[in-house]
Amino acid sequence: MARFQSWKTAARPHTLPAAVVPVLVGGGLAYGDEAFRWDALVWALIGALSIQIGANFANDASDAHRGADTAERLGPPRMVALGVIQPSRMWAATWAAIAIAAAAGVALTSIAGPWVLVIGAASVLAMLGYVGGPIPYGYRGLGEVFVFVFFGLVATVGSRFVHDGNTPRSAWLLAVPVGLLVTAILVVNNLRDIGSDEAAGKRTLAVVMGAAPTRRLFTILVYGAYLVIAVLAIAALTPRATALAVLVAPMAAAPVRTVNTGAEGADLIGALKLTARAHLWTGAMLAIGAVVTL
Repeated sequence: MARFQSWKTAARPHTLPAAVVPVLVGGGLAYGDEAFRWDALVWALIGALSIQIGANFANDASDAHRGADTAERLGPPRMVALGVIQPSRMWAATWAAIAIAAAAGVALTSIAGPWVLVIGAASVLAMLGYVGGPIPYGYRGLGEVFVFVFFGLVATVGSRFVHDGNTPRSAWLLAVPVGLLVTAILVVNNLRDIGSDEAAGKRTLAVVMGAAPTRRLFTILVYGAYLVIAVLAIAALTPRATALAVLVAPMAAAPVRTVNTGAEGADLIGALKLTARAHLWTGAMLAIGAVVTL
């Protein structure tokens, strides 16, 4: 049980909704377009979760190697840094997760063609380059950009694409609020770790910008997501019922208040969890709204 708990901690279950949300939204849009396939949804979910878990394993190993996970870190414990899991075993698990994602991609090619493999390969490279490789972009203030692109645009549009090989305008548009909210999760995470990251030489965007601008960025990302959802639905650029997702805004307002009252360190852990929860519920409501015809 102790070994299972260690691997569960390394997989960071609280981050997995970031992989699930784009698949839900893409599946909802496919259903509304009468292109939905259960096998595509299941394989896309397996692939997305495998990439997310692989990213978490790789980050655990890479951050430990670079000395970024110190005793001052306030987030969830990192298994390699604590010596609970050996780096070689963590990397083996990373490549196992990538292999599962690759198998899912191969299965999806029979539905949507070889472009699925291109999307998957790009996502894996982005995952490995976050804190790994010779030039880790997560250490250079670019993490938020890549998260918006890959967990927002690529993941959402790709999740719609796997159902029939099409990328309708609605998928691109709804990918924007999905990307804004998942980026907000990273922003509040990096705001929490700003002190330890700076001490370790990890120049996240929060470290580069400073705490006050990072708090403003978080607010813009969260409220901007719901503004975009409302405007798109009212303008009928996306299914009108996707406006239902705006009902989640009060849930998202809670972490915004916490962040803007000057909370620091461990006090931001609750804000992080609430932001992730709001992201999940918003994605679910967008998916439902895409299915409903008004």
